[in-house]
Amino acid sequence: MSSETDPETARVKKLAVVVFNLGGPDSPDAVQPFLFNLFNDPAIIHAPGLVRWFLAKLISSRRAPVAREIYSHMGGRSPILQQTQDQARALESVLKAAMPGVDVQVFVSMRYWHPFSDEIAPAVKSFSPDRVVLLPLYPQFSTTTTASSLDDWHRAAARAGLDSQSSEVCCWPTQPGFVRAQAQLVAAGIKKAGHVAPDAKVRVLFSAHGLPVRIVERTGDPYPAQVEAGATAIVEAIADAITDTALDDWKISYQSRVGPMQWIGPSTEDEIKRAGADGVALVVVPLAFVSEHSETLVELDIEYADVASRAGVAAYVRVPTVTTHEDFIKGLSDLVGGALASDCNPSPGGACARICGASARACPAKGGG
Repeated sequence: MSSETDPETARVKKLAVVVFNLGGPDSPDAVQPFLFNLFNDPAIIHAPGLVRWFLAKLISSRRAPVAREIYSHMGGRSPILQQTQDQARALESVLKAAMPGVDVQVFVSMRYWHPFSDEIAPAVKSFSPDRVVLLPLYPQFSTTTTASSLDDWHRAAARAGLDSQSSEVCCWPTQPGFVRAQAQLVAAGIKKAGHVAPDAKVRVLFSAHGLPVRIVERTGDPYPAQVEAGATAIVEAIADAITDTALDDWKISYQSRVGPMQWIGPSTEDEIKRAGADGVALVVVPLAFVSEHSETLVELDIEYADVASRAGVAAYVRVPTVTTHEDFIKGLSDLVGGALASDCNPSPGGACARICGASARACPAKGGG
């Protein structure tokens, strides 16, 4: 991205970028209120306000002891805020280098724990930017993540009287920088698995956070299709640029199921067991996460590693999240540039074309399916 070649960017003097993530508890005492905020979100539980409030109270109180045990493996708190702040600072540095003369600040807003949008919107207003770019750190669009965070932001921004022109980044499952970063990390994981189990075939398992089937059916959520698009792009990048050989054994699965309802599948646990039965080494990629938190550090690294051991998986290698990988941060910078230069909700690489099929009714991008 270069302000010298982009007339729209050249007119910006003060740029605020707001990056969004779910957040996580910062102490054992914060676990239950964090869970309450999560389950009180109408994007998560579709119920009238008072009913949803009582359900959130009930679910959070019942799940809190188990969740505290999970966070005890991480020192009693989630690392997601610190890692998101690290990503924000890295992105800010790249943007400042790409946009000389522009005062750039990157703000962090979390959905279910501090700092909330109600805390960040006044700070953005005080900065008095010419433009605001809203950048969710969810590679794949979902009504439960991207849409929820952006809706909450617009509410908070209106409450704060923030009237700066804003642009939203829609989704970026196949953004080139993100794909390159993932491909390099996966390639390293494949190499490690080959050392651990040299006689076993390697299978790559892209594990994404699960979503109830009823949400997909009710809203036309494009999340599963974008998970598939992202995994396919990474596989192609590994074959074309990383290993120069085809990766012919890879699968997609979904983790973090909660409750008795039907979830999109197959489940990550079932696929790990299948890998054991097939006698392959397994490289697990947390495709939907860009930072480490309970779903990676505990669910994948401890709980599913134990499943793999009991299932006789030849090798179990978990690929780290992209966090502040240079290619990933450059990719985020490109997304910001695309948002500044367009009048739509940019798709991967800043383009405005719709990447979802017609059935994905919730996709906010313009254009045909």
